Parts: sequence; structure tokens; C-alpha cells
Amino acid sequence: MLTILGKRASINVRKVMWTCDELGLDWRQEDWGAGFRDTHVDEFRALNPNAMVPVLLDGDFVLWESNSIIRYLANRQGDEALYPREARARARVDQWLDWQASDLNRSWSYAFMALVRRSPSHTDADQVEASLQAWTGFMKILDGRLTETGAFVAGTDFSLADIAIGLSVNRWFETPFDHPPLPAVEAYYRRLGERPGFREHGGNGVA
Repeated sequence: MLTILGKRASINVRKVMWTCDELGLDWRQEDWGAGFRDTHVDEFRALNPNAMVPVLLDGDFVLWESNSIIRYLANRQGDEALYPREARARARVDQWLDWQASDLNRSWSYAFMALVRRSPSHTDADQVEASLQAWTGFMKILDGRLTETGAFVAGTDFSLADIAIGLSVNRWFETPFDHPPLPAVEAYYRRLGERPGFREHGGNGVA
């Protein structure tokens, strides 16, 4: 039985739970993080010195960083359903996973903290606008990619990239501001809504 440490509302914890469900893995979850057990205690830091969720426990194997965890889970299962073994196909999935974790995530940070979390440290209107403009630019890149594939981010098949980016798209729509029309993203979001894993984990939090 896999154990996932982290609160269910966390976008990165949801990423791991959704992956487990797509792979048919048995798992349990423990609430850690803001509002729950403190990740800065020695018990948790011994597992992840960054004091961040999620952390995966697989027997005596401990792993942190959500994209590393979902890659491990797909490799552990070994059927290539979400993470192809062929070099170019795998590189395409990795490309979009890395893009989500770096470029896309970085762009929304200030706006999300200001508009959703209402952080008193994120009240500069110019920085909010700059963040929204950057975020919109990356979402237009995603819209172009989805227009090209007509299906999923890495190509015709659903993959790990869609789990990470699908949750990012949920965050896009759940953040309150005037969203520009992105028809391919909107159609993609509807396609994701047909998957049981997304219905279970895709929209149950914005943390």
C-alpha cells in the first residue's frame, strides 16, 4: 500500500492521487501541510528536508517532488500507459511536464497568491497584472499545442503530462479574472472532465 503525505486540496498532492487512480494503484493519504500536521517538524523533515508536500512512501522507499513521484509510479507499474518508453515519445511527455513545473507555474505565482490566497504580501496591482499577462501568454502556447494535437498535450494519447497540466488548467479557470477565449484549452478541459480520476481529484481544491 502506497502512502501519500499531503493535504488533498494541494495541487501537487492531487497530481499524485490522480496518477495512482489512473494506474489502478492502492494508496492511502495522510493530511500534512497548512491547516493540518506541520511539515516543519523533525518527523516530516526526515522524509523531505524541504518541508513540502507531497511525499510518497512505498515501503522503505521515500520520494518527494510531485513530477518525480508520478514518473516513478508510472515506471513502477511498467505498462507504459501514461509514460511511453520509446525515447522520443517519452521526451515529449517530459518536455511538457518540465514546462508545467517551471514556466507555467512560475507565471501564475504572484496572481494566484493575490487573487486566490489573498496574501497580504502580494498586493501590488502592477505585479498582479504582469503575472496575469505572463500566465495568459503560456496558456496561449498550450492552446496552440492542443489545437495542433486535437487531443492531449503530448499527442493523441493521455499521459502524465495531462495530469500535471490538467490541474494547472483547473487552476486557470478557478482563479477569478477575465479569461481570454482559448477554445482548444476549453475543449481539452471538457475532455479531461470525462475521466474518473479528474472528476475525483481535478477540482477539489485550489491550494
